[in-house]
Amino acid sequence: MARTSRGPRTSPGLIAAKTLVHLLALTPAAILGWQIRAEALTGSGGLGADPVAEIEHRLGLWALRLLMLTLAITPLRQLTHQAVLIRFRRMLGLYAFFYATLHLTAYLVLDLRGYWTQIFEEIAKRPYITVGFTAWLLLVPLAVTSTTAAIRRLGRNWARLHRLVYAVGVLAVLHFWWLVKSDVREPALYAAILAVLLGWRLVKALRDRRANARRTAAAG
Repeated sequence: MARTSRGPRTSPGLIAAKTLVHLLALTPAAILGWQIRAEALTGSGGLGADPVAEIEHRLGLWALRLLMLTLAITPLRQLTHQAVLIRFRRMLGLYAFFYATLHLTAYLVLDLRGYWTQIFEEIAKRPYITVGFTAWLLLVPLAVTSTTAAIRRLGRNWARLHRLVYAVGVLAVLHFWWLVKSDVREPALYAAILAVLLGWRLVKALRDRRANARRTAAAG
């Protein structure tokens, strides 16, 4: 890629695509914010009989959806041979962290109503909160090290660290599954999507290892 004194050039098409992704990723938060405002002012924001539960559920669901999209980038890039897709992975991952943080904040502020010290008691006695909070904790170092400077500083260790996203995906789906308790059709769907995304990586890693072994044997 050509470089100038100002750094690498970004095509207008890529800028437009990134702008669209930003807008789409922020739309659920904007809609929810508008509904919360309407609920507070008129009591008719469309958040149902239990607005707190609806707010928490919707934020958590979008965190999970964006996490699945983040994990889908690598298989899509490999299938389509469109390297430019990698440019969206970090963005989607940060939005997943954004919604996960809003999900946790809503729980602390709206559900616990400021009694934040109870979070440790809740974590200890409610397994779905334990795995959900653990998933968020694992996302923190991934979000912090998502800058270009961090990638350069960590080198190969950056890729090793960011493999934690696989554990985050498993914990997030488990959190959702245990939370709904009865009708598990929706969390089962996300579990299936996650299984495909992680299974793809496993199969490809095994194929690459076999290919490398054959090349090594042929060279020897």
